[in-house]
Amino acid sequence: VCWDQWYPEAARLMALQGADMLIYPTAIGWESSDTPQEQKRQQDAWVISQRGHAVANGLPVVAVNRVGHEPDPSGQTNGIQFWGHSFVCGPQGEILAAAPDDSEWCEVVEIDLTRSENVRRWWPFLRDRRIDSYNDILRRFID
Repeated sequence: VCWDQWYPEAARLMALQGADMLIYPTAIGWESSDTPQEQKRQQDAWVISQRGHAVANGLPVVAVNRVGHEPDPSGQTNGIQFWGHSFVCGPQGEILAAAPDDSEWCEVVEIDLTRSENVRRWWPFLRDRRIDSYNDILRRFID
């Protein structure tokens, strides 16, 4: 399980340590004042980033997102509506199964791990990485 979906280094580290798939539990939704256009941009960005983790690491990704409404205890907003839209994608980012927006979802999805091995041979991102240029990644800021 990847504890932080927004840091590709975490996904890369797990892939290099032999992970067979990445599972991202999330709780992302819309604030009540977000326009429909902004809602679409946010959801599209989330889907793209999850699919990008699959492609960059040659692994299937299971992206699970919360559903339902959570009120704002401060009363400053109308709360957050979690959009759901959970999905499973293959090692090239292809969608294998997806839940409708804002709904609970349970499905058994068959994942072919042999395909991941083949994709990693075809697109050898992990093999061809430039480890000599990684020193700066260990620093908070690069001068």
